Amino acid sequence: MTTTTELSETTLLQFATAGSVDDGKSTLVGRLLHDSKSVLADQLEAVERASANRGQEGPDLALLTDGLRAEREQGITIDVAYRYFATPRRRFILADTPGHVQYTRNMVTGASTAELTVILVDARNGVVEQTRRHAAIAALLRVPHVVLAVNKMDLVGYREPVFATIAEEFTAYATELGIPEVTAIPISALAGDNVVEPSATMDWYGGPTVLEHLETVPVSHDLAHCHARLPVQYVIRPQTAEHPDYRGYAGQIAAGSFRVGERVTVLPSGRTTTISGIDLLGEPVDVAWTTQSVTVLLEDDIDVSRGDLLVPSKDAPPATQDIEATVCHVADQPLTVGHRVLLKHGTRTVKAVVKDIPSRLTLDDLSLHPHPEQLVANDIGRVKIRTAEPLPVDSYADSRRTGSFILIDPADGTTLTAGMVGDSFATATPAAADDDDTSDDDGWDF
Repeated sequence: MTTTTELSETTLLQFATAGSVDDGKSTLVGRLLHDSKSVLADQLEAVERASANRGQEGPDLALLTDGLRAEREQGITIDVAYRYFATPRRRFILADTPGHVQYTRNMVTGASTAELTVILVDARNGVVEQTRRHAAIAALLRVPHVVLAVNKMDLVGYREPVFATIAEEFTAYATELGIPEVTAIPISALAGDNVVEPSATMDWYGGPTVLEHLETVPVSHDLAHCHARLPVQYVIRPQTAEHPDYRGYAGQIAAGSFRVGERVTVLPSGRTTTISGIDLLGEPVDVAWTTQSVTVLLEDDIDVSRGDLLVPSKDAPPATQDIEATVCHVADQPLTVGHRVLLKHGTRTVKAVVKDIPSRLTLDDLSLHPHPEQLVANDIGRVKIRTAEPLPVDSYADSRRTGSFILIDPADGTTLTAGMVGDSFATATPAAADDDDTSDDDGWDF
């Protein structure tokens, strides 16, 4: 019988690439796709034609991912490019993220669901400011596996001391950040060394290629072992002659597993009942686990609606109206103290007020700037939020899915901020608490 852990480790790995401008991220992704035979013939022909029109010999593999017109014109990655490919050993969802400082928010988006991040470094330049910034974001988002790909080794004569120096410096910094695992691999994405096939010119390196590591890395933070959580997305009542009394609660299991006969609590109401059935793809099952979309049937006829959360009665999170979180601000409009927002957690959206911004994180040296008054685009900081209704939130350290949220502009629906509940960045020195009263009298003070 296949366990949930084995299933998670052999079917899908979500990973992201990051690095400074011109470090070769898109070329690495293109090389992975090309050498793993994951590129369709017509796609390769289109890239070859585009490369020839630009006077380049051979296909420019970066064009396999840089799809926006502005990206091709400027020769840079602007948006997150998602690619899907598979090998006989595993399926992959890859997020190729931008390298520019002003697109830090895009890197946060791409890495937020990643189980592994590949951070590229140009062997000629070594660890630079943007390298440290991306490592800090990986630590902030608690990505459990980090690969340091030291690229363009062909331009430094494939010398081992160059690789060793960079790997040692980066690993020391990553350890300071609290990153649990770093795997350093010397590569040349352009030439294909150690990307899919082992390099014939770096016989001093005995570790895995990039693809080999991606195929074998364990998904150690398997969500099947987290606190079980099912956000209710839809109430199903077909009211047919065959099923006149059918009432099911549909949603995607965010974490953990649920079994028929298990006692569950509906939050935020706190009502308890027992799971009488679970339907998966129209068929009844005894157990379902994380990422599966299911319909749960309950023994008791109680009030359950979209936005509610089903949890095991023995493992229910406390509900709170006061949330402290680390956030990355992604909108051009600043986030300020007193800002009225909508907070979306799972399938539930409630009114909220930003009560305080205790600090802003400087990723270059991991220092805290106390009481910045506002966060602008790409800023990462600590916020205190008061919600209109209690929310059953987990700590992001315990569950990346149910410990995260977004803040939305109530006027136009724009996403303002991505948040992680609790102290997601424990390496920085905490800022002093602010006791100022930020209450308002316009109906949004909770």
